[in-house]
Amino acid sequence: MNGVRRSLYIIYVLIFTLVGNAYAQNRQVDSLVQRGDSLHRLYRFAEAGHCFSQAAGLLGDSHADSLTKEMIESRLLLSENGQIMSEYAYVPKVISRKMFSRKDFFLHYPLEAEAWREVPNQLDSISDGLSHAVYVPEEAETIYFSAKDEEGARNIYRTSLEDTLWTLPVMLGESLTSVSDEVYPLLSADGKSLYFSSSGLHGVGGFDIYVSAWDDEAKGWSEPVNMGFPYSSPYDDFLYLDAPEEGHSFFASNRDCPADSIWVYVLEFDNIPVRHSVADSQELLEISRLEPESGDKSDTEPEEELPENMDRYMSKMAQVRSLRDSISFYTTSLEEERNQFALSNDDAERMRLTGVIRSREARLPQLQDSYRKEMAELQEIEMEFLFSGVVFDPDKIMADASGKQDDIPEYEYVSNSFGPALDMKMKKPEKKGFDYSFMILDKGRFAEDNTIPPGIIYQIQIFGGGGKAGVHNLRGLSPVFEVRSPSGRYTYRVGLFRTYNDVLSKLNKVKKLGFKSAFIVAYEDGNQISVATAKNREASMQKQVTRLYEVRIIPEDAELDDALTSGIRQQAGGKDIARVESEDGTLVFVVGPFAEKEKADELVAFVKAMGVEDVSFNEIIK
Repeated sequence: MNGVRRSLYIIYVLIFTLVGNAYAQNRQVDSLVQRGDSLHRLYRFAEAGHCFSQAAGLLGDSHADSLTKEMIESRLLLSENGQIMSEYAYVPKVISRKMFSRKDFFLHYPLEAEAWREVPNQLDSISDGLSHAVYVPEEAETIYFSAKDEEGARNIYRTSLEDTLWTLPVMLGESLTSVSDEVYPLLSADGKSLYFSSSGLHGVGGFDIYVSAWDDEAKGWSEPVNMGFPYSSPYDDFLYLDAPEEGHSFFASNRDCPADSIWVYVLEFDNIPVRHSVADSQELLEISRLEPESGDKSDTEPEEELPENMDRYMSKMAQVRSLRDSISFYTTSLEEERNQFALSNDDAERMRLTGVIRSREARLPQLQDSYRKEMAELQEIEMEFLFSGVVFDPDKIMADASGKQDDIPEYEYVSNSFGPALDMKMKKPEKKGFDYSFMILDKGRFAEDNTIPPGIIYQIQIFGGGGKAGVHNLRGLSPVFEVRSPSGRYTYRVGLFRTYNDVLSKLNKVKKLGFKSAFIVAYEDGNQISVATAKNREASMQKQVTRLYEVRIIPEDAELDDALTSGIRQQAGGKDIARVESEDGTLVFVVGPFAEKEKADELVAFVKAMGVEDVSFNEIIK
């Protein structure tokens, strides 16, 4: 009996010890995460990353620990991003800042009066803590806006005016969306840059500000670039606007202000911002506080001496910036292509990706070497200035060269009001077939036929592996296509999409089901091609569609009298009048074809005015 009691005592001691150790471990993990968060908000990114790494190292392999580790690793990534972004910080001249309500801060931007439309409306049906209005100028023919998808995440959509109807909203592109939220899109005055905020793209926490450039060749928006410090921060940053005609730039942030408020910053416009590395976290914190400069420049203040070889300096600075952007592009592309290689089970695709990856891996060190060389030469020029006794502010010199104004008067914020409610007539969505339409069901379904239809087809690749998947692996997706390679590996893809916009709108739905590495693939007549090639072919085919119109006349006595025939020929500009017999034996007179619908409408109205009621027009697509 004593032996049993002793065993039970030992078991109890072990249980309490394990529970106590687990509790102590959780306390230590929480403490490290909290300290890491605090350091991150102070721009001490390296120290914050160290705390997050320590916290992740304390966790085991249980399901709960795995979820916690995933959260900590996402924080670690933000800190690593912060260290990278600190290499390219910018110090703007702050003209003013003023605190407004988060619900209407945008009304104090110098934008078209009454162009902000309150949510809910036709474009954004749900008002929440992120979105309170949509920017819709009176004469706009294309509108960019943020709205929730069926999964509850906000994406950026576009709709355009065609005749009297607005097109069905479409998402912009795969690179401009994430599993989180994208809000407050704003197009530049020249239409070549799109600014927006995202909490899910490559950033440092909260909402960061991004810019995407319009690519005329690809007819789409380029990979978005984080605008970096001080525009982005560990807090929420929104609504960047350049107003070069006023000499100002604007953006908003909730850094260092109450939860229901937001700062609107007015900066001196800089057409060629010069960025530099900021190693000191305190300096980076001070830069990001964006406190306005006090006092005005004295009238007697001597002008700064302009170095003689400034053209050489500016040229070298442009080379450095170009190389930096190229390195960023190659690094991002490499990461994406390595991910695609890991997920692909197609031997031909893996061979193609191998060549692309090796090419980029060989090119990246060359770019980095060139960047270091050009940076060293840039620093040599600056040292030459110093040794010759010329002291200058490079930011100011670059600004002066781009036409910045030295003296900008104190800024007066505008106070706009909301515009009238939206009344937009939208095109109706086309009905699609049921069997092979994309669906998320209670129970997933495999496609009955795995054959890819002819033409351009897009699918979403969800996973692959050496074993055959079951319905329980599909997580409700339908229809899922199964392909087995000669080596015995299985690949699973979902959906049959005819347009890139359609497949793009479903990508985040798939990722939120747990397929985080899902990506878009494309086919032409059953053969796999790159997504870029498919998009180009799709655009080309859309341009080739020709719409013509013909008028069909059915007179009561089955004949057209001479007067009516003459009038029709005159009204139709000499178009042919064909006499055909329909399937039911009715005699029909067909006039056309017309290239313009209005001409066909005019002829229909003329024939009806002449007493013939049974007249209509048909659309012919070639």
